[in-house]
Amino acid sequence: MPMRGPRGRAFAVDEVRKNARITSFDVAERAGVSQSTVSRALSGSAVISEATRQKVMTAAQEMGYFVDERAARLRRGHTGTLAVVVICKPGERARDVNPFSYALLGGICAAAAEKGLEVLVSLQAEEEKLFGHYVERGQAEGLIVIGTTANRVAWDYFRGVGETAAETGAPVAFWGSPLGDLDWVLSDNETGAMAAADHLIDQGAKSLVCIGSLGSPQRQFAERAQTFLARAKDRGVAAQLIEIEPAGARREQGRLATKALLKDLPNCDGVFAVCDALAFGVIEELQASGKTIPGDVRLVGFDGIPASEMTYPPLTTIEPDLDLAGRMLVEAVTDVLEDGMGRPKVQRVPVKMRKRSSA
Repeated sequence: MPMRGPRGRAFAVDEVRKNARITSFDVAERAGVSQSTVSRALSGSAVISEATRQKVMTAAQEMGYFVDERAARLRRGHTGTLAVVVICKPGERARDVNPFSYALLGGICAAAAEKGLEVLVSLQAEEEKLFGHYVERGQAEGLIVIGTTANRVAWDYFRGVGETAAETGAPVAFWGSPLGDLDWVLSDNETGAMAAADHLIDQGAKSLVCIGSLGSPQRQFAERAQTFLARAKDRGVAAQLIEIEPAGARREQGRLATKALLKDLPNCDGVFAVCDALAFGVIEELQASGKTIPGDVRLVGFDGIPASEMTYPPLTTIEPDLDLAGRMLVEAVTDVLEDGMGRPKVQRVPVKMRKRSSA
């Protein structure tokens, strides 16, 4: 049945729905008010009465009209968007990205959504395609950089982006970079590594091994390894470090390190892998050699990625609060936007142990 607008124009609801270009002027005609009243009503202006607001809202809903929030933000000088760059290894496919990066990305997106912000995500690896000037281009209000530390070229590039941002006031935050002057947010590695050592010892382990690195670009590995070895020494338990190979996938690094462990330290009965992806390789190689977990060797990882629940046996792991990590990264950017103050240069994300059957 045709409906008639306030100026006598007849139209059908189906006809309106077909119109993909409904404007605020159409809503104004439908509601019998001015276009400026529609704009104020839909933006929540206090000068519009509740009765008029409801009339405008009803007309807008019936016509399928939605406010273009992006355009509205741009008119106010804001994009309402944060850019997140995930640094990958050159030649790496999206499916090959460390699951930890995806888990952290989820925490960032959730925290941004709580603040009414959208997230523009870019996976970057190749030197000639690196880009981080989203704020300067007006595409985003701030930038967050996470991802693999193995791509030093990319981190050097984003160091430059950060230096430029410092000069212009554009907010940038980083997760655990290999460059000391770029650290903003990272795990509480010392607390986690001490908990790993204590748990293995309390479960009866007498000969410990840490699979990790003191010289890896992933500097968090060194923090975890050094703390684990020191804690074992304090408790009077023998502990040694097996360095991972400097290149290759983490799982393969874990397998190779475990081969060395089985050859040189056959009596080892407790292993701490400084990240879960390494631990997956440890599990595979130990089981391939006939060792049982935790019967012969107890194992603890670090990162708490979702896949750690799916190993056999399920992996005991040190889990950072990635929801909080995402919130801290977002706030490191938005606090600069809101008050110009920013957060401390280095922030630590609390961790907890997920006790499962591998230890």
